[in-house]
Amino acid sequence: MKIMERKRLLSLDAFRGFTVAAMILVNFPGNDNQVFKPLLHTHWWGISFTDLIAPFFLFIVGVSITFAYTHQIRAGIHPKTLYVKIASRALKIFALGMLLNCLGLIENCTWEEVRWTGTLHRIAIVFLVCSVLSLHTNWKQQITVGASILLAYCIAMTCIPTPGYENVMLEPGINLAAWVDQEFMPGKMWQGNWDPEGILSTFPSFVTTISGMLVGTLLISKLSQEQKVIRLFVFGFASFVIGIIWNWQFGLNENLWSSSFVMFTSGMAAMTLASTIYVVDMLQYKQWATFGIIYGMNAIVVYTLGDLLSPLFFGIKFGDASLNQVFFRGLTQVGITPKLASMLYSLIYVGINFIPAYLLYKKKIFIKV
Repeated sequence: MKIMERKRLLSLDAFRGFTVAAMILVNFPGNDNQVFKPLLHTHWWGISFTDLIAPFFLFIVGVSITFAYTHQIRAGIHPKTLYVKIASRALKIFALGMLLNCLGLIENCTWEEVRWTGTLHRIAIVFLVCSVLSLHTNWKQQITVGASILLAYCIAMTCIPTPGYENVMLEPGINLAAWVDQEFMPGKMWQGNWDPEGILSTFPSFVTTISGMLVGTLLISKLSQEQKVIRLFVFGFASFVIGIIWNWQFGLNENLWSSSFVMFTSGMAAMTLASTIYVVDMLQYKQWATFGIIYGMNAIVVYTLGDLLSPLFFGIKFGDASLNQVFFRGLTQVGITPKLASMLYSLIYVGINFIPAYLLYKKKIFIKV
């Protein structure tokens, strides 16, 4: 538990908070079969609003890494003294991910049945690797590392035939990333024979966070705020365009975390952050961002609570139906369309998770996992 004293970039907190709120919104609809298309992940190729959420959060992790560790290195702290702190935080986040994965397997949480990957697991691994990278590289070296990973991943996925097949395969369960997971990943995979947070696809996710680290370097520079926002827009638009062009060769795909997906979403994240900085920090329109700021100050805690509270709202029966089903039925019976009723319930659930975030914020308690 930590009482925050140092001045924060409120726009970054708002961006983080709205991203976590969006995670909860798309993860907990009132009815899984009645969801507006933008609130669903794309099945394979393409991109939706929901597909932006995970890369946005990893991008924010990168910005935060630069803010935290550049400040400490400049203060004279030796990088090696930060290793334990970094590893400890990564382990805690990973452990939270395992806890959430085991919730539905209380009686049979075995090595074979539990899933060893997920959103928090990937955040933990990416945070660990990129934090250490930030301690020993400058922004030019980070660009080289990121570009090398994306190029190598693209070549591997589009040029190396999947073992057991004569040709390069990019379809679900039979691509190179799926083969690596089938051979080397323990436990249960999310989709049976493949996992969207698998081993090979984690490498390009490092680059999503590296892009955030580069943005963090820009934001802590001595440039004026106006210059920072302009350059951030330019960087974001350039990355966005590269992603679109790369999509022609290696398509946008969140499940594979394709190289084009990294560039496209990093560009979108950079431009979104630039817009938020302009509105919140430059124009001082902070009132509309308060919700996001409160959510963002305890982002991992609120995300975890979303999963921990879900059995109460989606599992406990009221007669023959759970609370979400009762609510969904009630709204549809008074004439509200099924998809809108489903979204209204998820919005209410976002609001329920806002309550503990608000209480922590009012008490100036900000928990860093």
